[in-house]
Amino acid sequence: MLYSVIIPCYKSSHTIRQVVELTIDELQKLGKTPFEFVLVDDASPDEGQTLDELHRLAGDHDSVRIVELAKNAGQHNAVMAGLNECRGDVIICMDDDLQTHPSQLPALFEGFDRGYDIAYGYYPEKKHSAFRNFGSWVNYMSVRILINKPKELKTSSFWIIRRFVRDYVIQYRSSFTHLQGLFLRTTKNIISVPIQHFDRAYGQSGYTMKKLVSLWSNIMGYSIVPLRMARNVGFFFSLIGFLGAIAIVLKKLLAPTSAVGWFSMMAAIFFFSGLIMMFLGIIGEYLGRMYLAQGNNPQYVVRRIYTGNDTEQKHGD
Repeated sequence: MLYSVIIPCYKSSHTIRQVVELTIDELQKLGKTPFEFVLVDDASPDEGQTLDELHRLAGDHDSVRIVELAKNAGQHNAVMAGLNECRGDVIICMDDDLQTHPSQLPALFEGFDRGYDIAYGYYPEKKHSAFRNFGSWVNYMSVRILINKPKELKTSSFWIIRRFVRDYVIQYRSSFTHLQGLFLRTTKNIISVPIQHFDRAYGQSGYTMKKLVSLWSNIMGYSIVPLRMARNVGFFFSLIGFLGAIAIVLKKLLAPTSAVGWFSMMAAIFFFSGLIMMFLGIIGEYLGRMYLAQGNNPQYVVRRIYTGNDTEQKHGD
C-alpha cells in the first residue's frame, strides 16, 4: 500500500523542509510505508525561494515530487493538482506552515484505521486570529445550511482519504473547487478526530479577506439553497406588500383625509429595491459560474513536474 502526502506550498521556503522531514519520521514510526510526497508550488510570490527549497528537497529525498503551477490557483485547486498527480492508495493532506503538525498523524490514523473513508482532524482550540476564527465559523454554518453537513462533523485542511474518494473527486473539473463539498458528495463514512493546533512557525497567513470570501462563495456551486431562499423571501415580502396595500386602501376608505407619508414610501422603495438587487446578484452569480464552467476555465495549470533530478514537462490540467 502506497501512502501519498499532498502539501500545497505558498511562500513556505522557511518551513517546508521541516514539515516533510517530520512527516517522514512519523510515517516510518507508524509503519506507513512506502510513501510519496507531492508538493504543489502555488506560484509562490517570493522570487523563487519556495521553488528552490522544493528542488533541494526533491534532490535529498527520492520520495518527493514537485508540481509547479504556472499561476496562483488557490489552496483547494492546488490540492486538486496534487490529487491528480498522486499515486497512493491512501492520501494525506496537510498545510506547509506546521500548524497542521506531523506529530498529530498517529491520532488521525487511529481514527482512519477503524474503517472510515475520510478522517478529518479538527481543533478543539485554534491558534488562528479572531478574524480567521470568525471566518471559519461562517464557513461552518454555511456548509451546514447549504449542503446539509452533519452537525457533529468538524473539518480542517488536515485529512486522510481513501483512493476511491480521490478517484471520484478528481472527476470534478470546474475551477470553483470546494473540497469539503466534494467529499460530502462522495461518502458519509467520515470521522472527525480531535488534534492539537500549533502556532504558525513562520510568517503570516496568505488568506486575505478577498480570498476567504472567494473560497466561501465556492460552496454555492454545490447547493441551490440560496436560490430557494431568494424565492421564499421574495414570496414573503410580496405577501407583506399585498397586505400593506389592502391596509392602505382600507385606511383611505375609513379616513379619506389621511396623508400617505413620503418618507415611509421612500424607505420601502429603497428596502425592496435592495432586496431585488441582492437576489438578482445571487442568480447572476449562478449564471456567471455556469458561463465560466462552459468556457472550461482550468482549475490549475502545471508548468513542470520534478522528480529528483528528472523533470517531466506538462502543460495544462
